[in-house]
Amino acid sequence: MDGSSYIKVKESALVERIKTAGKLAVAFSGGVDSTYLLYKAHEVLGDDCMAVTVKSLALTFEEFDRTVSFCAKYGIRQTVVDFDLFSVPEFSQNPPDRCYYCKRKIFEAIKEAAPGYVITDGSNVDDKFDYRPGVRALTELGIASLLKDSGLTKSDIRALSKNAGLPTWNMPSAACLASRIAYGEKITAEGLMCVAYAEKIIKDLGFKGIRVRVHGDLARIEAAPDDIPLLTYEHTRKEISEELKRLGFKYVTIDADGYRTGSMNEAIGK
Repeated sequence: MDGSSYIKVKESALVERIKTAGKLAVAFSGGVDSTYLLYKAHEVLGDDCMAVTVKSLALTFEEFDRTVSFCAKYGIRQTVVDFDLFSVPEFSQNPPDRCYYCKRKIFEAIKEAAPGYVITDGSNVDDKFDYRPGVRALTELGIASLLKDSGLTKSDIRALSKNAGLPTWNMPSAACLASRIAYGEKITAEGLMCVAYAEKIIKDLGFKGIRVRVHGDLARIEAAPDDIPLLTYEHTRKEISEELKRLGFKYVTIDADGYRTGSMNEAIGK
């Protein structure tokens, strides 16, 4: 069986799981995974599918607007849940298992917003290889992970999204803004906004897939390996450094290893 046929088998498995759910609410952040899952669920279930988007400081304005536009384009019912991240004490305290506490409260809110629906997140098979304490919260709350259960990887989802004509098929992976801040450092609303602006400054220069990781007063920039030489051009480097220092950073550095998922977990050996 060739690769494309194998992906179709997994997609068929996903369709069957969606049908079994009957009424499905997708936790929709507008990223690659949840966008494809929502698209497919709506294709299969129609009005028995809904999107639930949690609006918080962890989601940028651009990301939120993208969820609204997508649902409007495809005629998908969307419920928006306003969530105060700082109502979860562990969120601002930022321990290594922060994601567990935060994700539990968020999905409790999603369940309240979609009574009678099966709730699914957008986890895929590749996620099990990263440190993800939030998975425990999903298990405890009985949240489905239909993409992962169907054996779909990130590359599978990108291929299926491309075939479906979804604009997210080649979009850089997204993650909660809190994942940019080193464990143990207090998370504040100002800090999250600072990260969002810092990344926007660099993206506006034409770079994609940027992460600005925060270690106290140091900003560590992760970029695609091919983009690192471009970032180090004197004019570009100086402009980025000056702009980020205006945001309050004392030091600005470019990570020679480039972007990788969950790099903050390296410090705790995960």
